[in-house]
Amino acid sequence: MTLSEELKSRNFSIYGQWTGVLCIFICFAVGIANIILQPILIIAFSIVCLCSSFIIIFIEIPLLLRICPTSSKFDSIIRRVTTNYMRAGVYLAMSAVQWASLAKAITSLIAAAILLLLAAIFYALAGLKGQGFVGSKTLGGQGVAQMIV
Repeated sequence: MTLSEELKSRNFSIYGQWTGVLCIFICFAVGIANIILQPILIIAFSIVCLCSSFIIIFIEIPLLLRICPTSSKFDSIIRRVTTNYMRAGVYLAMSAVQWASLAKAITSLIAAAILLLLAAIFYALAGLKGQGFVGSKTLGGQGVAQMIV
């Protein structure tokens, strides 16, 4: 299944997964950007945003759990996030943290908050519509990891 076919599938979990991939880049970029010349509290939220990007990498690209040397405890935590509802909850929690950062000052962290919330909405819609989680083959889902090993 090609990327265009995946996006035409009308499966909200695919939309959530690709929005999650965008979140990786946005969280990393605004996390780095807000570390410089910001108040201490905003720097803390920036570090959380930066850490969120690395967590999302392992959630959304399952192939990396096989390639990267991580601890078995970290692997088991990431592997628990398999259903659409679990993914929606994780993204909602990450989004809530970034929305909380806006109480101190309005920064570019709002972009991460909005995109994380959008990913949570996509995963929640997939769960509410009864669509099972479908991983993108482009990102290492459904059989790609088995071909590597």
